[in-house]
Amino acid sequence: MSRRAPAATVALAIATAALSLGAVPVAAQDPSGAPPARAVPRTSDGRPDLQGYWTNDSYTPLERPVELGTKMFFTDEEAAAYLKRNLDLLHGQSRDNIHYDDAIWQGENYQKLAHVRTSLIVDPPDGRIPPLAREGAARETRRVEASRHRGPADSAEHRSLAERCISWGNVGPPMLPPTYNANFQILQTPGSVVIRYEMMHDVRIIPMDGRPHLGAGLRQLAGDSRGRWDGETLVVETTNFTNETNFRGAPARTRQDIFASAALRVVERFTPLDADTIRYEFTVEDPQTWTKPWSGEMPIRRFDGPIYEFACHEGNYGLPNILSAARVLGQ
Repeated sequence: MSRRAPAATVALAIATAALSLGAVPVAAQDPSGAPPARAVPRTSDGRPDLQGYWTNDSYTPLERPVELGTKMFFTDEEAAAYLKRNLDLLHGQSRDNIHYDDAIWQGENYQKLAHVRTSLIVDPPDGRIPPLAREGAARETRRVEASRHRGPADSAEHRSLAERCISWGNVGPPMLPPTYNANFQILQTPGSVVIRYEMMHDVRIIPMDGRPHLGAGLRQLAGDSRGRWDGETLVVETTNFTNETNFRGAPARTRQDIFASAALRVVERFTPLDADTIRYEFTVEDPQTWTKPWSGEMPIRRFDGPIYEFACHEGNYGLPNILSAARVLGQ
């Protein structure tokens, strides 16, 4: 089990920026009391200064529920009700059967916001990941068949990367909100941007000096990122992924895993709207996995910080217990 201190209180989203992101319904705002939007700070070389502590914490699902069809936005009342349902589920769990990363670990003094978007995915219009391409479907079938010939306790390598405290998937790219600890720090120099994540203690270094990507034979789980400025927007292109990059994320118990191919390419755009809000956009394309590219958008909000070590391996006896218990049961 991981140990961490409570996160600091997340700052209020600025009203004007939040509206442009679909982050906060009008009914949840107080126009008379909202602080004025602060100008985007600048680095010594004149670029937008993105440094500081940020969160992409959100209850908005990656994919839109099927029953909502092409409904991209909730009304203010619907957004407030959706947030309340999630909070009620979070805090209404039985004390006799509570999962360690639910109400206890998610009660992090965040100001949960009522987002009006019905999904993080904005394209395709149905708000859902496109169907698998023929090659992607065949690859998934082979992977599932291979997994049937081994037991869940045969080896630690057969457990998920999240369960083994290697990667939660929130680093991405794209940077999708994890279940909890949705915090990170951005550091910036003229030659690089560094994103330091609280969850699974990952650090992502993005060169900004125009160097080419790694050679085609060099592959990394989170890919190889290169950044550039497009006006006020930080644009990051990531390639050189492995064929083990999981795009449905952890924990695997919540949804079927889908693995991308080594042809995956992700383009991210970080656009500061004011000193406390960033519009984060991403496009995912992999013709060997999906029939077409797909894109998403979400707000990133500044908070006071700091972030804390996510000591996932410290005193973690869970994995040996999982393996030994499964073997005793004969699974």
